[in-house]
Amino acid sequence: MSTPPAQESFDIEEWKADVEVTPGGGLLRSPTNQPIAARVSGPGAAIGIKKEQAMVTISTNGPIWTLDLGGDENRFSLAWLDSMDAALDELEASSEPAVLVTTATGKFYSNGLDLDWVSQFPDKLEPYAARVELLFARMLTLAVPTVAAINGHAFGAGAMFAMAHDWRVMREDRGFICFPEADINIPFTPGMSALVACKLTPRAAVDAMTTARRFGAGDAVAAGLIDATTPIDELLDVAIGFVEHLAGKDRNTLGTIKSRLFADTVAALRAPSADG
Repeated sequence: MSTPPAQESFDIEEWKADVEVTPGGGLLRSPTNQPIAARVSGPGAAIGIKKEQAMVTISTNGPIWTLDLGGDENRFSLAWLDSMDAALDELEASSEPAVLVTTATGKFYSNGLDLDWVSQFPDKLEPYAARVELLFARMLTLAVPTVAAINGHAFGAGAMFAMAHDWRVMREDRGFICFPEADINIPFTPGMSALVACKLTPRAAVDAMTTARRFGAGDAVAAGLIDATTPIDELLDVAIGFVEHLAGKDRNTLGTIKSRLFADTVAALRAPSADG
């Protein structure tokens, strides 16, 4: 019988220096007693942040569009989502050859959903999740080549956002990709399940989605979650190397190819809630 692969070590003290962990456990529930978020003390469940959340910014250098997710946990607050939509609107309104690189500054790529906000407004969970899924569908079918330059931890919806890119490059020395849903009692939506599954082999999807395992860069590339690892000081250059030569691809053609390639996943991401 095979044994599960060992997880890489995690520097909890270093992690705690950047985020505030809510002490004690406890599952947050909606008025209908449905689990919506967990407050736990483990490394997959950062709840607080010690500074104001930065917004998404976008910049250009020739055909290279670089989208910076921010400098903190980069959770998907409503304001963050607004700034993301505005940045993608700007890119899509352009007509010259382009590729998109997403990255962040600091120790996080993105920690995913804004669980603090969800805990305050549980009745807004479904439309909030639906909006996040629309972002995933938009990135998955964006009509320019895309690459995620993963500078640090990518957890939950933050990891899913990275999976929606065409390619993923991760710094080799620090950071984890993790889908913690199995540990925090939040099942994947059908659309989120379809997104992760469409980018992985069935074996890798089971390992990533049912275990809440934290994948360091080496294990992530072996499992197919990412395409390459690199030292942090070469991260952007290596990521750009995946897409720069593709900048001249016709947007209408590329967008159509992606929409048809991921048609089932996009349909799941855009489907109305079964309860809505």
